[in-house]
Amino acid sequence: MKLLLSTLFLILNLTEFAQSNAFAGNYNRTFSKEGDHLIEYKLTLNQDGTFVFHSFSKIKNGFPPEVHNYGKGKWTAKDNVISFSSNKQEDFDAKYKLDFNKSKARFVTKNPRDKSNRIIKTKLAFVESEIPWIQRMDIFKI
Repeated sequence: MKLLLSTLFLILNLTEFAQSNAFAGNYNRTFSKEGDHLIEYKLTLNQDGTFVFHSFSKIKNGFPPEVHNYGKGKWTAKDNVISFSSNKQEDFDAKYKLDFNKSKARFVTKNPRDKSNRIIKTKLAFVESEIPWIQRMDIFKI
């Protein structure tokens, strides 16, 4: 009986670990207009449950012309929803100012049972955030 329970526990932990591997990786989104504007978002979800976010904007005649915003913290996944959190003592300093608390994103990928020729890029679709420009933003896995 102990062997059966131990085996079941091991299998459950392995499937949970395998799912987090699918989410981990680098995500990117770029908006640009030739020579005038560039807005780039980069998000890295690490295997250890931490994340780093970088936003860069370079706008011609903007004030200031270049803006960098950074955020970091921890992420967790339940089903296909990724929840972000930031600890004020550990994750905030002069560089990392974005507060990802209460931010959630849905992991979107092509269903393995979908045998059509449709191309669905793997992405994170932010559905909740207190950072206004992140709400409803899609960021694609690279």
